[in-house]
Amino acid sequence: MSSTQSNEPKVDASWIGWFVGKTGNEFVCRVPIKFIKNKLNLAGLEYLEDTLNVVLEPLFDRSVASVSGHEEKLYGMIHANYIMTERGVEDMRLKYERGDFGVCPKFYCKGQKALPVGLSDGWGHSTVKIYCPSCRDVFKPRSRPKLDGGMFGTSFPHLFFMELPMLRPQPPVEKYVPRLHGFRLHESAFKPLD
Repeated sequence: MSSTQSNEPKVDASWIGWFVGKTGNEFVCRVPIKFIKNKLNLAGLEYLEDTLNVVLEPLFDRSVASVSGHEEKLYGMIHANYIMTERGVEDMRLKYERGDFGVCPKFYCKGQKALPVGLSDGWGHSTVKIYCPSCRDVFKPRSRPKLDGGMFGTSFPHLFFMELPMLRPQPPVEKYVPRLHGFRLHESAFKPLD
């Protein structure tokens, strides 16, 4: 064995490695540097060159005062673009199949794996939610990540299943039926009193 080889795992000291590895950021996938450096993928995004340089920094020092806090927003919006590409969908498929995004909390969905979704395509409107492809509803993730929903956008889960239709589950067969002493309640029982 040569002296340049080692059995120790490689440590990713980049800003991206730090951000993706941060607790609470399990929903985020690693966007390739080549994708970020391609100016076409940055079209329409507002950012400062200094912010982009920090995101691309291969040896990121968290203690540096030059970090503006805008890096997460820039990476998040790049991430939203990336996961809409063929390679991005594939990266998210691996996370989906591992169950990284959690499962639907509804009983009749029987632990259906969920996907991240934003309630807005813009930044700062709400945190990320999870979308159940079985009942087609949206929920707060159990893990409560603080990630902005704009990192995933409103279209991601729908594009995901358009690209990978074989992964789309069937809707639940069973549905909860409210009953009182074994008798099904009439619809009028649920209407508010005027």
